[in-house]
Amino acid sequence: MQIFSCEGNIVDIQKRAIFWGRVHVSGERITEIEVLGEEKKDKNYLMPGFVDSHVHIESSMLTPSNFARMAVCHGTVGTVSDPHEIANVLGVEGVEYMIDNGKQVPFNFAFGAPSCVPATVFETAGATIDSLQVADLLSKPEIKYLAEMMNYPGVIYNDPEVMAKLHAAHIAGKPIDGHAPGLIGEDAIQYFSQNISTDHECYEYEEAKFKLSLGVKILIREGSAAKNFKTLIPLAHEHWENMMFCSDDKHPDDLILGHINLLVARAIKEEKLDLFKALTMACINPVVHYQLQIGQLRKQDYADFIIVKDLLSFEVITTYIKGNKVAEYGQTQIPAVESKIVNHFEASPVNKSILSHPIAEQIRVIHAHDGQLITSSAWLQPKVLGDECVSDVERDLLKIVVYNRYSNSTPAIAFIQGFGLKSGALASSVAHDSHNIIGVGVDDDSLAIAINSIIEAKGGVVATNGEETMCLSLPIAGLMSDLSCEIVGSKYGVIDAFAKEGLESSLSAPFMTLSFMALLVIPELKLSDLGLFDGKKFEFVT
Repeated sequence: MQIFSCEGNIVDIQKRAIFWGRVHVSGERITEIEVLGEEKKDKNYLMPGFVDSHVHIESSMLTPSNFARMAVCHGTVGTVSDPHEIANVLGVEGVEYMIDNGKQVPFNFAFGAPSCVPATVFETAGATIDSLQVADLLSKPEIKYLAEMMNYPGVIYNDPEVMAKLHAAHIAGKPIDGHAPGLIGEDAIQYFSQNISTDHECYEYEEAKFKLSLGVKILIREGSAAKNFKTLIPLAHEHWENMMFCSDDKHPDDLILGHINLLVARAIKEEKLDLFKALTMACINPVVHYQLQIGQLRKQDYADFIIVKDLLSFEVITTYIKGNKVAEYGQTQIPAVESKIVNHFEASPVNKSILSHPIAEQIRVIHAHDGQLITSSAWLQPKVLGDECVSDVERDLLKIVVYNRYSNSTPAIAFIQGFGLKSGALASSVAHDSHNIIGVGVDDDSLAIAINSIIEAKGGVVATNGEETMCLSLPIAGLMSDLSCEIVGSKYGVIDAFAKEGLESSLSAPFMTLSFMALLVIPELKLSDLGLFDGKKFEFVT
Protein backbone atom coordinates (compact mmCIF):
# COMPACT_ATOMS: atom_id res chain seq x y z
CA MET A 1 0.00 0.00 0.00
CA GLN A 2 1.34 3.42 -1.00
CA ILE A 3 1.32 6.11 1.67
CA PHE A 4 2.48 9.61 0.74
CA SER A 5 1.56 13.28 0.89
CA CYS A 6 1.75 16.21 -1.55
CA GLU A 7 2.02 19.87 -0.58
CA GLY A 8 0.95 22.80 -2.73
CA ASN A 9 -1.84 25.20 -3.62
CA ILE A 10 -5.00 23.10 -3.43
CA VAL A 11 -7.81 23.97 -5.87
CA ASP A 12 -11.21 23.18 -4.38
CA ILE A 13 -13.49 23.53 -7.38
CA GLN A 14 -16.78 22.89 -5.55
CA LYS A 15 -16.05 25.51 -2.88
CA ARG A 16 -14.41 27.90 -5.38
CA ALA A 17 -11.40 28.16 -3.12
CA ILE A 18 -7.61 27.95 -3.39
CA PHE A 19 -5.41 27.50 -0.32
CA TRP A 20 -1.98 26.24 0.65
CA GLY A 21 -2.34 22.72 1.93
CA ARG A 22 -1.27 19.11 2.06
CA VAL A 23 -3.00 16.05 0.55
CA HIS A 24 -2.48 12.73 2.34
CA VAL A 25 -2.89 9.51 0.34
CA SER A 26 -3.09 5.94 1.61
CA GLY A 27 -3.50 3.21 -0.99
CA GLU A 28 -6.02 4.33 -3.61
CA ARG A 29 -7.69 7.11 -1.60
CA ILE A 30 -7.18 10.53 -0.10
CA THR A 31 -7.29 10.20 3.70
CA GLU A 32 -6.91 13.84 4.69
CA ILE A 33 -6.60 17.33 3.21
CA GLU A 34 -4.83 19.78 5.52
CA VAL A 35 -5.30 23.55 5.26
CA LEU A 36 -1.90 25.13 5.95
CA GLY A 37 -2.40 28.73 4.88
CA GLU A 38 -3.19 31.13 2.05
CA GLU A 39 -2.43 30.59 -1.65
CA LYS A 40 1.23 30.95 -2.66
CA LYS A 41 1.08 32.08 -6.26
CA ASP A 42 4.70 31.19 -7.02
CA LYS A 43 4.15 27.53 -6.09
CA ASN A 44 2.55 24.52 -7.83
CA TYR A 45 -1.17 23.76 -7.77
CA LEU A 46 -2.95 20.49 -6.88
CA MET A 47 -6.30 19.99 -8.62
CA PRO A 48 -8.65 17.26 -9.89
CA GLY A 49 -7.60 15.59 -13.14
CA PHE A 50 -9.19 16.31 -16.51
CA VAL A 51 -11.84 14.11 -18.15
CA ASP A 52 -12.56 13.94 -21.90
CA SER A 53 -16.36 13.75 -21.96
CA HIS A 54 -16.62 12.13 -25.40
CA VAL A 55 -13.87 10.46 -27.39
CA HIS A 56 -13.41 7.62 -29.84
CA ILE A 57 -10.09 6.14 -28.71
CA GLU A 58 -9.76 4.40 -32.08
CA SER A 59 -9.43 7.75 -33.86
CA SER A 60 -6.12 8.30 -32.10
CA MET A 61 -4.95 5.18 -33.97
CA LEU A 62 -3.86 3.87 -30.57
CA THR A 63 -5.08 1.07 -28.37
CA PRO A 64 -6.72 2.22 -25.10
CA SER A 65 -3.59 1.31 -23.14
CA ASN A 66 -1.33 3.38 -25.40
CA PHE A 67 -3.83 6.25 -25.47
CA ALA A 68 -3.78 6.32 -21.67
CA ARG A 69 0.03 6.32 -21.56
CA MET A 70 0.06 9.63 -23.46
CA ALA A 71 -3.13 11.23 -22.10
CA VAL A 72 -1.91 11.11 -18.49
CA CYS A 73 1.04 13.30 -19.46
CA HIS A 74 -1.49 16.08 -20.07
CA GLY A 75 -3.35 15.55 -16.79
CA THR A 76 -6.18 13.45 -18.21
CA VAL A 77 -7.30 10.86 -15.66
CA GLY A 78 -10.34 9.48 -17.49
CA THR A 79 -12.34 9.40 -20.70
CA VAL A 80 -15.94 8.78 -21.69
CA SER A 81 -15.15 6.51 -24.61
CA ASP A 82 -17.51 5.39 -27.36
CA PRO A 83 -16.08 2.20 -28.97
CA HIS A 84 -18.42 2.22 -31.95
CA GLU A 85 -15.56 2.48 -34.45
CA ILE A 86 -14.18 -0.95 -33.65
CA ALA A 87 -17.74 -2.21 -33.03
CA ASN A 88 -18.61 -1.45 -36.67
CA VAL A 89 -15.73 -3.71 -37.68
CA LEU A 90 -15.94 -6.52 -35.11
CA GLY A 91 -19.23 -6.09 -33.23
CA VAL A 92 -19.42 -6.91 -29.52
CA GLU A 93 -16.02 -8.60 -29.78
CA GLY A 94 -14.55 -5.19 -30.60
CA VAL A 95 -16.17 -3.55 -27.55
CA GLU A 96 -14.81 -6.31 -25.32
CA TYR A 97 -11.36 -5.85 -26.88
CA MET A 98 -11.35 -2.18 -25.85
CA ILE A 99 -12.48 -2.99 -22.30
CA ASP A 100 -9.91 -5.75 -21.84
CA ASN A 101 -7.06 -3.69 -23.26
CA GLY A 102 -7.98 -0.68 -21.12
CA LYS A 103 -8.02 -2.78 -17.94
CA GLN A 104 -4.31 -3.45 -18.33
CA VAL A 105 -3.33 0.10 -17.31
CA PRO A 106 -4.18 2.47 -14.43
CA PHE A 107 -6.67 4.77 -16.15
CA ASN A 108 -10.39 5.52 -15.82
CA PHE A 109 -12.01 4.32 -19.04
CA ALA A 110 -15.81 4.68 -19.13
CA PHE A 111 -16.94 2.81 -22.23
CA GLY A 112 -20.39 3.08 -23.81
CA ALA A 113 -22.64 0.54 -25.48
CA PRO A 114 -22.65 1.46 -29.18
CA SER A 115 -26.21 2.34 -30.22
CA CYS A 116 -25.80 2.41 -33.99
CA VAL A 117 -23.90 -0.55 -35.41
CA PRO A 118 -24.15 -0.22 -38.31
CA ALA A 119 -24.66 3.53 -38.24
CA THR A 120 -27.26 3.25 -41.02
CA VAL A 121 -28.68 0.63 -43.37
CA PHE A 122 -27.24 2.61 -46.27
CA GLU A 123 -23.71 1.23 -45.99
CA THR A 124 -21.88 -2.05 -45.47
CA ALA A 125 -20.40 -2.58 -42.03
CA GLY A 126 -18.45 -5.50 -40.64
CA ALA A 127 -20.92 -6.27 -37.85
CA THR A 128 -24.31 -5.60 -36.28
CA ILE A 129 -25.17 -4.96 -32.63
CA ASP A 130 -28.90 -5.33 -32.01
CA SER A 131 -31.03 -4.18 -29.08
CA LEU A 132 -30.61 -7.46 -27.20
CA GLN A 133 -26.83 -7.17 -27.41
CA VAL A 134 -27.03 -3.52 -26.38
CA ALA A 135 -29.06 -4.51 -23.30
CA ASP A 136 -26.47 -7.17 -22.46
CA LEU A 137 -23.62 -4.67 -22.78
CA LEU A 138 -25.46 -2.16 -20.57
CA SER A 139 -25.62 -4.77 -17.83
CA LYS A 140 -21.82 -4.75 -17.57
CA PRO A 141 -20.23 -2.51 -14.92
CA GLU A 142 -17.60 -1.31 -17.40
CA ILE A 143 -20.33 0.09 -19.67
CA LYS A 144 -21.42 3.43 -18.22
CA TYR A 145 -23.87 4.75 -20.83
CA LEU A 146 -25.61 4.23 -24.17
CA ALA A 147 -23.30 5.76 -26.74
CA GLU A 148 -24.33 8.46 -29.18
CA MET A 149 -27.70 7.81 -30.79
CA MET A 150 -26.91 8.88 -34.34
CA ASN A 151 -30.14 7.58 -35.84
CA TYR A 152 -32.19 10.65 -34.99
CA PRO A 153 -34.84 9.87 -37.63
CA GLY A 154 -35.29 6.51 -35.91
CA VAL A 155 -35.87 8.29 -32.61
CA ILE A 156 -38.23 10.88 -34.03
CA TYR A 157 -40.32 8.27 -35.88
CA ASN A 158 -40.23 5.66 -33.10
CA ASP A 159 -38.32 2.91 -34.88
CA PRO A 160 -38.93 -0.22 -32.74
CA GLU A 161 -35.28 -1.32 -32.63
CA VAL A 162 -34.07 2.18 -31.79
CA MET A 163 -36.68 2.55 -29.06
CA ALA A 164 -35.69 -0.84 -27.62
CA LYS A 165 -32.09 0.37 -27.24
CA LEU A 166 -33.22 3.58 -25.53
CA HIS A 167 -35.48 1.56 -23.24
CA ALA A 168 -32.58 -0.75 -22.33
CA ALA A 169 -30.54 2.26 -21.17
CA HIS A 170 -33.48 3.54 -19.14
CA ILE A 171 -33.93 0.16 -17.44
CA ALA A 172 -30.19 0.00 -16.70
CA GLY A 173 -30.32 3.50 -15.21
CA LYS A 174 -27.54 4.74 -17.49
CA PRO A 175 -27.41 8.02 -19.45
CA ILE A 176 -27.88 8.27 -23.21
CA ASP A 177 -25.56 10.31 -25.41
CA GLY A 178 -27.01 12.32 -28.26
CA HIS A 179 -25.86 13.05 -31.79
CA ALA A 180 -28.07 15.55 -33.61
CA PRO A 181 -26.07 17.95 -35.80
CA GLY A 182 -28.19 20.94 -36.83
CA LEU A 183 -31.38 19.52 -35.30
CA ILE A 184 -33.60 22.24 -33.80
CA GLY A 185 -37.30 23.00 -33.35
CA GLU A 186 -39.94 20.32 -32.92
CA ASP A 187 -37.68 17.54 -34.22
CA ALA A 188 -35.08 18.35 -31.56
CA ILE A 189 -37.76 18.50 -28.87
CA GLN A 190 -39.02 15.05 -29.92
CA TYR A 191 -35.50 13.62 -30.10
CA PHE A 192 -34.34 14.82 -26.69
CA SER A 193 -37.63 13.92 -25.02
CA GLN A 194 -36.44 10.29 -25.07
CA ASN A 195 -34.06 10.84 -22.13
CA ILE A 196 -31.19 11.70 -24.50
CA SER A 197 -29.10 14.01 -22.38
CA THR A 198 -26.05 15.27 -24.33
CA ASP A 199 -24.97 16.53 -27.73
CA HIS A 200 -21.42 17.01 -28.97
CA GLU A 201 -22.40 17.80 -32.57
CA CYS A 202 -23.53 21.45 -32.30
CA TYR A 203 -21.78 23.59 -34.89
CA GLU A 204 -23.79 26.80 -34.47
CA TYR A 205 -24.21 29.04 -31.43
CA GLU A 206 -28.01 29.32 -31.63
CA GLU A 207 -28.36 25.58 -32.12
CA ALA A 208 -26.44 24.88 -28.92
CA LYS A 209 -28.34 27.59 -27.05
CA PHE A 210 -31.67 26.07 -28.09
CA LYS A 211 -30.59 22.60 -26.96
CA LEU A 212 -29.41 24.01 -23.63
CA SER A 213 -32.89 25.45 -23.17
CA LEU A 214 -34.22 21.88 -23.44
CA GLY A 215 -31.95 20.77 -20.60
CA VAL A 216 -29.44 19.09 -22.90
CA LYS A 217 -25.81 19.08 -21.79
CA ILE A 218 -23.64 20.54 -24.55
CA LEU A 219 -20.13 19.22 -25.14
CA ILE A 220 -17.66 21.68 -26.64
CA ARG A 221 -15.68 19.67 -29.16
CA GLU A 222 -12.20 20.46 -30.38
CA GLY A 223 -10.78 17.50 -32.28
CA SER A 224 -8.32 17.09 -35.12
CA ALA A 225 -10.98 17.84 -37.76
CA ALA A 226 -14.14 19.13 -36.06
CA LYS A 227 -13.46 22.32 -34.14
CA ASN A 228 -16.40 24.02 -32.42
CA PHE A 229 -14.58 25.69 -29.51
CA LYS A 230 -14.65 29.27 -30.79
CA THR A 231 -18.32 29.07 -31.72
CA LEU A 232 -19.59 27.51 -28.50
CA ILE A 233 -17.29 28.69 -25.70
CA PRO A 234 -19.14 32.03 -25.22
CA LEU A 235 -22.13 30.02 -23.95
CA ALA A 236 -20.04 28.75 -21.03
CA HIS A 237 -20.26 32.08 -19.14
CA GLU A 238 -23.92 31.40 -18.43
CA HIS A 239 -24.33 27.65 -19.01
CA TRP A 240 -21.08 26.20 -17.57
CA GLU A 241 -23.00 23.90 -15.22
CA ASN A 242 -24.44 22.09 -18.26
CA MET A 243 -21.37 22.03 -20.51
CA MET A 244 -18.24 19.89 -20.85
CA PHE A 245 -15.13 19.64 -23.03
CA CYS A 246 -14.39 16.79 -25.43
CA SER A 247 -12.12 15.90 -28.33
CA ASP A 248 -14.37 13.32 -30.08
CA ASP A 249 -11.67 12.37 -32.60
CA LYS A 250 -8.01 13.21 -31.99
CA HIS A 251 -5.08 12.03 -34.08
CA PRO A 252 -1.87 10.86 -32.37
CA ASP A 253 0.27 13.84 -33.37
CA ASP A 254 -2.28 16.17 -31.78
CA LEU A 255 -2.50 14.04 -28.64
CA ILE A 256 1.26 14.39 -28.18
CA LEU A 257 0.80 18.17 -27.99
CA GLY A 258 -2.01 18.21 -25.44
CA HIS A 259 -5.54 17.24 -24.52
CA ILE A 260 -8.31 18.77 -22.37
CA ASN A 261 -5.71 20.90 -20.56
CA LEU A 262 -5.30 22.96 -23.74
CA LEU A 263 -9.03 23.70 -23.93
CA VAL A 264 -9.15 24.89 -20.32
CA ALA A 265 -6.18 27.18 -20.92
CA ARG A 266 -7.80 28.60 -24.06
CA ALA A 267 -11.15 29.14 -22.34
CA ILE A 268 -9.49 31.22 -19.64
CA LYS A 269 -7.09 33.12 -21.92
CA GLU A 270 -9.18 33.68 -25.04
CA GLU A 271 -12.70 33.84 -23.61
CA LYS A 272 -11.79 35.18 -20.15
CA LEU A 273 -13.92 32.40 -18.69
CA ASP A 274 -13.95 32.20 -14.91
CA LEU A 275 -11.37 29.70 -13.66
CA PHE A 276 -13.81 27.64 -11.60
CA LYS A 277 -16.39 27.51 -14.38
CA ALA A 278 -13.76 26.17 -16.80
CA LEU A 279 -12.52 23.61 -14.29
CA THR A 280 -16.06 22.49 -13.46
CA MET A 281 -16.63 21.76 -17.14
CA ALA A 282 -13.32 19.90 -17.49
CA CYS A 283 -13.06 18.02 -14.20
CA ILE A 284 -16.43 17.78 -12.44
CA ASN A 285 -19.36 17.74 -14.88
CA PRO A 286 -18.35 14.53 -16.73
CA VAL A 287 -17.78 12.71 -13.43
CA VAL A 288 -21.19 13.72 -12.09
CA HIS A 289 -23.16 13.17 -15.31
CA TYR A 290 -21.75 9.71 -16.05
CA GLN A 291 -21.41 8.71 -12.37
CA LEU A 292 -17.74 7.94 -12.85
CA GLN A 293 -15.56 6.49 -10.12
CA ILE A 294 -13.07 9.34 -10.41
CA GLY A 295 -11.87 11.39 -7.46
CA GLN A 296 -12.54 15.13 -7.23
CA LEU A 297 -9.81 15.97 -4.70
CA ARG A 298 -11.88 15.47 -1.56
CA LYS A 299 -11.33 13.44 1.58
CA GLN A 300 -12.09 9.72 0.98
CA ASP A 301 -12.14 10.24 -2.81
CA TYR A 302 -9.96 8.15 -5.08
CA ALA A 303 -6.54 9.79 -5.33
CA ASP A 304 -7.04 10.96 -8.93
CA PHE A 305 -5.41 14.38 -9.08
CA ILE A 306 -2.75 16.38 -10.86
CA ILE A 307 -0.06 18.90 -10.02
CA VAL A 308 0.23 21.81 -12.44
CA LYS A 309 2.74 24.63 -12.70
CA ASP A 310 0.11 27.38 -12.75
CA LEU A 311 -3.56 28.09 -13.50
CA LEU A 312 -2.93 29.76 -16.84
CA SER A 313 -0.92 27.31 -18.97
CA PHE A 314 -1.97 24.21 -16.99
CA GLU A 315 1.40 22.68 -17.69
CA VAL A 316 1.18 19.30 -15.98
CA ILE A 317 3.99 18.28 -13.66
CA THR A 318 2.59 15.09 -12.12
CA THR A 319 -0.53 12.94 -12.59
CA TYR A 320 -1.86 10.47 -10.02
CA ILE A 321 -4.56 7.87 -10.63
CA LYS A 322 -5.81 5.90 -7.60
CA GLY A 323 -2.63 6.78 -5.77
CA ASN A 324 -0.33 5.67 -8.61
CA LYS A 325 2.05 8.21 -10.10
CA VAL A 326 1.30 7.71 -13.80
CA ALA A 327 3.11 10.68 -15.35
CA GLU A 328 5.79 13.15 -14.35
CA TYR A 329 7.31 16.07 -16.29
CA GLY A 330 5.75 14.97 -19.56
CA GLN A 331 6.92 11.36 -19.30
CA THR A 332 4.49 8.50 -18.83
CA GLN A 333 5.07 6.17 -15.90
CA ILE A 334 2.64 3.56 -17.27
CA PRO A 335 4.50 0.53 -18.67
CA ALA A 336 3.69 -0.55 -22.23
CA VAL A 337 1.54 -3.66 -22.56
CA GLU A 338 1.24 -6.08 -25.44
CA SER A 339 -1.84 -5.58 -27.63
CA LYS A 340 -3.14 -8.54 -29.59
CA ILE A 341 -4.04 -8.13 -33.26
CA VAL A 342 -7.70 -8.51 -34.29
CA ASN A 343 -9.11 -7.59 -37.69
CA HIS A 344 -11.81 -8.06 -40.33
CA PHE A 345 -10.44 -7.32 -43.81
CA GLU A 346 -11.45 -9.26 -46.91
CA ALA A 347 -11.15 -6.83 -49.85
CA SER A 348 -9.24 -7.80 -53.00
CA PRO A 349 -6.92 -5.41 -54.89
CA VAL A 350 -8.51 -3.07 -57.43
CA ASN A 351 -7.60 -2.38 -61.03
CA LYS A 352 -7.74 1.28 -62.06
CA SER A 353 -10.28 0.40 -64.75
CA ILE A 354 -13.03 -0.08 -62.13
CA LEU A 355 -12.44 3.43 -60.83
CA SER A 356 -13.70 5.17 -63.97
CA HIS A 357 -16.79 7.41 -63.83
CA PRO A 358 -19.16 7.50 -66.84
CA ILE A 359 -19.75 10.70 -68.80
CA ALA A 360 -22.42 13.02 -67.38
CA GLU A 361 -23.51 16.55 -68.27
CA GLN A 362 -23.57 17.50 -64.60
CA ILE A 363 -22.41 15.79 -61.42
CA ARG A 364 -23.47 16.23 -57.82
CA VAL A 365 -20.34 17.27 -55.90
CA ILE A 366 -19.53 16.96 -52.19
CA HIS A 367 -17.85 20.03 -50.72
CA ALA A 368 -15.68 19.43 -47.63
CA HIS A 369 -15.14 22.26 -45.14
CA ASP A 370 -11.95 22.59 -43.14
CA GLY A 371 -12.57 22.17 -39.41
CA GLN A 372 -16.08 20.77 -39.84
CA LEU A 373 -17.67 17.35 -40.33
CA ILE A 374 -20.63 18.78 -42.21
CA THR A 375 -20.42 19.15 -45.98
CA SER A 376 -22.34 21.08 -48.60
CA SER A 377 -23.16 20.08 -52.18
CA ALA A 378 -23.45 21.56 -55.65
CA TRP A 379 -24.19 20.53 -59.21
CA LEU A 380 -21.16 21.15 -61.46
CA GLN A 381 -20.10 20.41 -64.99
CA PRO A 382 -17.41 17.71 -64.90
CA LYS A 383 -14.15 17.56 -66.78
CA VAL A 384 -14.48 14.90 -69.48
CA LEU A 385 -11.57 13.02 -70.98
CA GLY A 386 -12.38 10.37 -73.59
CA ASP A 387 -15.40 8.43 -72.40
CA GLU A 388 -15.26 9.29 -68.69
CA CYS A 389 -15.41 12.08 -66.10
CA VAL A 390 -12.02 12.73 -64.50
CA SER A 391 -10.58 14.85 -61.74
CA ASP A 392 -10.05 18.54 -62.48
CA VAL A 393 -7.15 19.83 -60.38
CA GLU A 394 -7.63 23.45 -61.48
CA ARG A 395 -11.13 23.50 -59.96
CA ASP A 396 -10.16 21.27 -57.03
CA LEU A 397 -12.75 18.81 -58.33
CA LEU A 398 -11.34 15.43 -57.36
CA LYS A 399 -12.53 11.85 -57.56
CA ILE A 400 -13.53 10.20 -54.28
CA VAL A 401 -13.96 6.43 -53.87
CA VAL A 402 -15.42 4.22 -51.14
CA TYR A 403 -14.60 0.53 -51.50
CA ASN A 404 -16.10 -2.25 -49.37
CA ARG A 405 -13.39 -3.82 -47.19
CA TYR A 406 -15.50 -6.74 -45.96
CA SER A 407 -16.23 -8.44 -49.30
CA ASN A 408 -15.47 -8.01 -52.98
CA SER A 409 -17.79 -5.52 -54.66
CA THR A 410 -17.88 -2.56 -57.02
CA PRO A 411 -16.55 0.69 -55.54
CA ALA A 412 -18.78 3.76 -55.19
CA ILE A 413 -17.36 6.76 -57.05
CA ALA A 414 -18.20 10.47 -56.84
CA PHE A 415 -16.48 13.88 -56.87
CA ILE A 416 -15.45 16.23 -54.09
CA GLN A 417 -14.06 19.72 -53.60
CA GLY A 418 -12.10 21.08 -50.66
CA PHE A 419 -9.04 18.81 -50.51
CA GLY A 420 -6.86 20.89 -52.83
CA LEU A 421 -4.59 18.03 -53.94
CA LYS A 422 -2.35 18.93 -56.87
CA SER A 423 -1.03 15.40 -57.38
CA GLY A 424 -1.38 11.84 -56.15
CA ALA A 425 -3.97 10.40 -53.79
CA LEU A 426 -4.86 9.75 -50.16
CA ALA A 427 -6.58 6.63 -48.83
CA SER A 428 -7.58 5.26 -45.44
CA SER A 429 -9.36 2.35 -43.80
CA VAL A 430 -10.50 4.81 -41.12
CA ALA A 431 -13.80 5.86 -42.70
CA HIS A 432 -16.55 6.55 -40.20
CA ASP A 433 -18.53 4.67 -39.26
CA SER A 434 -18.36 1.42 -41.23
CA HIS A 435 -14.65 1.82 -41.97
CA ASN A 436 -14.59 0.76 -45.55
CA ILE A 437 -11.67 2.00 -47.66
CA ILE A 438 -11.97 5.64 -48.68
CA GLY A 439 -9.70 7.47 -51.11
CA VAL A 440 -9.45 10.81 -52.88
CA GLY A 441 -7.09 11.56 -55.75
CA VAL A 442 -6.24 13.44 -58.91
CA ASP A 443 -5.93 10.37 -61.16
CA ASP A 444 -6.99 6.73 -61.23
CA ASP A 445 -3.44 5.36 -61.20
CA SER A 446 -2.69 7.10 -57.90
CA LEU A 447 -6.05 6.12 -56.43
CA ALA A 448 -5.46 2.46 -57.29
CA ILE A 449 -1.98 2.56 -55.72
CA ALA A 450 -3.33 4.15 -52.53
CA ILE A 451 -6.29 1.77 -52.19
CA ASN A 452 -4.19 -1.32 -52.90
CA SER A 453 -1.61 -0.21 -50.35
CA ILE A 454 -4.38 -0.14 -47.73
CA ILE A 455 -5.49 -3.63 -48.77
CA GLU A 456 -1.95 -5.01 -48.64
CA ALA A 457 -1.47 -3.62 -45.12
CA LYS A 458 -4.93 -4.85 -44.00
CA GLY A 459 -5.65 -1.31 -42.88
CA GLY A 460 -3.88 2.01 -42.52
CA VAL A 461 -3.50 5.50 -43.94
CA VAL A 462 -1.67 6.09 -47.22
CA ALA A 463 -0.41 9.03 -49.25
CA THR A 464 1.13 8.60 -52.69
CA ASN A 465 2.31 10.84 -55.51
CA GLY A 466 2.29 7.89 -57.90
CA GLU A 467 5.99 7.24 -57.46
CA GLU A 468 6.56 7.48 -53.70
CA THR A 469 4.02 5.85 -51.37
CA MET A 470 3.87 6.25 -47.59
CA CYS A 471 1.78 3.95 -45.40
CA LEU A 472 1.05 3.93 -41.68
CA SER A 473 -0.12 0.40 -40.98
CA LEU A 474 -3.12 -0.03 -38.63
CA PRO A 475 -3.34 -3.80 -38.14
CA ILE A 476 -5.84 -3.75 -35.24
CA ALA A 477 -9.27 -3.67 -36.93
CA GLY A 478 -7.77 -1.47 -39.64
CA LEU A 479 -8.09 1.35 -37.10
CA MET A 480 -5.29 1.13 -34.54
CA SER A 481 -1.60 0.40 -34.24
CA ASP A 482 -0.04 -1.64 -31.45
CA LEU A 483 2.81 0.89 -31.19
CA SER A 484 3.26 3.80 -28.79
CA CYS A 485 1.78 7.25 -29.32
CA GLU A 486 5.24 8.70 -29.91
CA ILE A 487 5.97 6.25 -32.74
CA VAL A 488 2.49 6.38 -34.30
CA GLY A 489 2.35 10.17 -33.95
CA SER A 490 5.75 10.56 -35.61
CA LYS A 491 4.86 8.28 -38.52
CA TYR A 492 1.49 9.93 -38.93
CA GLY A 493 3.10 13.36 -38.83
CA VAL A 494 5.37 12.43 -41.75
CA ILE A 495 2.46 11.20 -43.87
CA ASP A 496 0.33 14.20 -42.91
CA ALA A 497 3.14 16.56 -43.93
CA PHE A 498 3.56 14.69 -47.22
CA ALA A 499 -0.17 15.13 -47.92
CA LYS A 500 0.03 18.87 -47.21
CA GLU A 501 3.44 19.77 -48.61
CA GLY A 502 4.06 17.08 -51.23
CA LEU A 503 0.51 16.68 -52.55
CA GLU A 504 -0.47 20.26 -51.53
CA SER A 505 -3.68 19.50 -49.67
CA SER A 506 -5.18 22.74 -48.33
CA LEU A 507 -6.83 21.06 -45.33
CA SER A 508 -5.48 21.36 -41.79
CA ALA A 509 -6.18 17.64 -41.18
CA PRO A 510 -6.67 15.96 -44.58
CA PHE A 511 -6.84 12.37 -43.30
CA MET A 512 -9.26 13.22 -40.50
CA THR A 513 -11.49 15.13 -42.93
CA LEU A 514 -11.32 12.25 -45.41
CA SER A 515 -12.39 9.79 -42.72
CA PHE A 516 -15.68 11.67 -42.24
CA MET A 517 -16.66 11.87 -45.90
CA ALA A 518 -18.39 8.49 -45.53
CA LEU A 519 -20.24 9.42 -42.32
CA LEU A 520 -23.82 9.49 -43.57
CA VAL A 521 -25.44 10.68 -40.34
CA ILE A 522 -23.83 14.12 -40.64
CA PRO A 523 -25.28 16.29 -43.44
CA GLU A 524 -25.27 17.29 -46.15
CA LEU A 525 -23.82 15.01 -48.82
CA LYS A 526 -21.60 11.97 -48.15
CA LEU A 527 -20.51 8.79 -49.97
CA SER A 528 -20.93 5.24 -48.70
CA ASP A 529 -19.80 2.05 -50.41
CA LEU A 530 -23.36 1.87 -51.79
CA GLY A 531 -23.55 5.38 -53.25
CA LEU A 532 -24.14 9.11 -52.68
CA PHE A 533 -26.29 9.91 -49.66
CA ASP A 534 -28.25 13.00 -48.65
CA GLY A 535 -27.91 13.31 -44.86
CA LYS A 536 -30.78 15.79 -44.58
CA LYS A 537 -33.34 13.72 -46.48
CA PHE A 538 -31.71 10.51 -45.19
CA GLU A 539 -31.82 8.84 -48.60
CA PHE A 540 -29.63 7.95 -51.56
CA VAL A 541 -29.37 10.48 -54.38
CA THR A 542 -28.12 10.19 -57.95
